[in-house]
Amino acid sequence: MELALGGIAAVGAGFFSNPLEVVKIRMQLQGELQARGQYSVHYKNVFHAAYTIGMKDGVVALQKGLVPALWYQWVMNGLRLGIYQMGTNSGWTKNKKGEVSMAGSVLVASCAGAIGATVGSPFFLVKTQLQSRANDPTIAVGQQHSHSRMTPAFREIYNKWGLAGFWRGCTSSVPRVVVASAVQLPVFDESIQFIRRQKLFSEGSLLNPFCASMIAGVFVSFFMAPFDLISTRFYNQGVDKYGNGILYKNIMECGMKIGQSEGLLGFFKGWTANYFRLGPHTLLTLVAWDFLKTKYKLYESKRK
Repeated sequence: MELALGGIAAVGAGFFSNPLEVVKIRMQLQGELQARGQYSVHYKNVFHAAYTIGMKDGVVALQKGLVPALWYQWVMNGLRLGIYQMGTNSGWTKNKKGEVSMAGSVLVASCAGAIGATVGSPFFLVKTQLQSRANDPTIAVGQQHSHSRMTPAFREIYNKWGLAGFWRGCTSSVPRVVVASAVQLPVFDESIQFIRRQKLFSEGSLLNPFCASMIAGVFVSFFMAPFDLISTRFYNQGVDKYGNGILYKNIMECGMKIGQSEGLLGFFKGWTANYFRLGPHTLLTLVAWDFLKTKYKLYESKRK
């Protein structure tokens, strides 16, 4: 049940945040391995990017990759949030006094994130490649993949590379989700306990998880940005006939090439879109998750 509650909360949030995911990926791929001023800027900022995609590719294009994106949310966040909650229920995230332990929370959150990212990697791969694909070639950025829907994409990947092809890029996704989990969940836990101790709002008020999730969203969007950009580049790159990446052999090389070609700020391309996405996504996911857990506990208590 813990896994299902986490998955339901994430899917609901994913539907609303997916357009910003499309915008973020286009901005992250823009000017790949090129210094500033040496490439055409199709997407000036998050608002201009959304407008450009809507005008050139059509408004529906802002929901590209929605199906694999929701599957990814269900699998990855279902496991991530569910395992974290099971760790919390077992007392692994608290000290002997029953207070939240930051070290324990980070450890449990990191392990939960690694498992969720690994299992959900095939959906993340297809989602990224679908969202990067432009209908209008004049605004295309990064590698443009031929598939336009999830099922044909899975079929094409399997026919070319077998089952192993579904986990290409997984090594870049795991650090991304581990960092996000290690920051997001402990900060949310610590924040909501602090807010409740201060009695700023009534015990059952949604404002408690609302404020806590807003705080968590700020932290996670900053620390996650470089890892998220590397993950997008790594998943979207083209491959040779052996299934090896054309641009990046591993995440270390990917990071080094980005730093050398695009500078430090290159790691924060699409940061504004990522913030606007992560803020609402963190908010909707964690508020819904806290709400569903509360309702489930009430249901279980009535049954007993």
